[in-house]
Amino acid sequence: MNNLTRRSFLRTSAAAAAAPLILRAPLCGQHAPSNRLNIAVIGLGNQSRIHLKNLQGPGENIIALCDVDERQIATAKKENKALAGAKTYTNYRQMLDREKTLDAVVVATPDHWHTPLCKALMRAGKHVYCEKPLTHSVGEARELRQLLKTCKVVTQMGNQGSASASLRRSLELIQAGVLGQIREVHASVRDGRNLRRGTVRPAGADPVPAGFNWDFWCGPAPLRPYKEETYHPKIWRGWYDFGCGHLGDFGCHAFNLPVRALKLGYPEKITVSAQGLGTESYITSGTIELHFAARPNLAPVKLVWYDGEVPVAPALFQEVIALRQGNFPGGVVLIGEKGKLFTNSWNGEAMLMLNGEVRPKDVLFHEPTKGIAASVPRTPSHHEEWIAACKGGPATYSDFEVGGQLTEIVLAGLVALRVGHSIDWDGEKMEVRGEPDAKKFIHPAPRPTWLL
Repeated sequence: MNNLTRRSFLRTSAAAAAAPLILRAPLCGQHAPSNRLNIAVIGLGNQSRIHLKNLQGPGENIIALCDVDERQIATAKKENKALAGAKTYTNYRQMLDREKTLDAVVVATPDHWHTPLCKALMRAGKHVYCEKPLTHSVGEARELRQLLKTCKVVTQMGNQGSASASLRRSLELIQAGVLGQIREVHASVRDGRNLRRGTVRPAGADPVPAGFNWDFWCGPAPLRPYKEETYHPKIWRGWYDFGCGHLGDFGCHAFNLPVRALKLGYPEKITVSAQGLGTESYITSGTIELHFAARPNLAPVKLVWYDGEVPVAPALFQEVIALRQGNFPGGVVLIGEKGKLFTNSWNGEAMLMLNGEVRPKDVLFHEPTKGIAASVPRTPSHHEEWIAACKGGPATYSDFEVGGQLTEIVLAGLVALRVGHSIDWDGEKMEVRGEPDAKKFIHPAPRPTWLL
């Protein structure tokens, strides 16, 4: 990093953090007379290419692309000819320093970079859309939730199921009491990623490819030797230094509906039964149970996550399995006194089956509940909701307060995996009761060279 550029960036960020942030309608009209946002994307892997298409659909301006690997930028531009005019950067600090008309940024990097980037962007007054999990640790999630209170920017975490009419209708039905008291939620989500599980890093080092800044890619995480086909691209998620495993990847999808609908706070106890504990990579398989206390007029809840090769009890999903002729791609079931509600792994495609009904029916077309009024606003898509909010429209549904609290719940489960056994959890204080050594997993010390 060029020291002059870094100092200039720090001055700019400090000034932005100190100054009052004023939202205009239309946003930044002097830069975007067409009322189109000027957007940058940081991290050009597979997921960001989906984001780019979703942002270009509504007609926003993609003015900058940033990645520490020049090959990723080249691939994104090759696949999407509409990006030909976007400026490219390998250093986000330079991008922020030079792109004076930038309104908003999408963060699609590995998990360990989410918080440093979001902090820098929010303090610079940029609206932010960040992939899930929102952060790499529980402590970071709380930090972004606090920062949001002082940085008046629009935020959205990328758990896109939040925007589905299916999730929002399910929320309305559950809170209307259609299922009665719900005491159990089970999530069995297929792992389609190339995770490293229950293993240690390979020995030795390989040459770093040309155009790839490996030191910058490691960023706030510990610097380790580069190895081909081990971390980058795509396969970083299973290494605790860089990702949050399968639970961190999909927990913010699968837990989204139950946390919202059942008004879950922090779990009090997290029970772990897993194989592959104690390494620097994610578990090989196991179950994680999060136990939530009763809330006013709501029963205690046990939320169970099934991971790896651990089978979910077929009886839990037998109705869905029957509908799909024996095929079960994974999903979530909420079990109530009056019936069950099934969703896919993203909390979409929800189906309701009340006691006495023969088979589940789509919640959007469930005849007995059609009289329950819609109370949650609908939106065309998660990205369009964020775009509209950036332009002064209604608030996003998964901002960094909502997404941050959900991330804290999910990553509390990861703390139990890192500790290596079941824990008593104090969510408000972010502590494992009786185990001060767990602090290093809750507030991991970053490599200070890369923090602003």
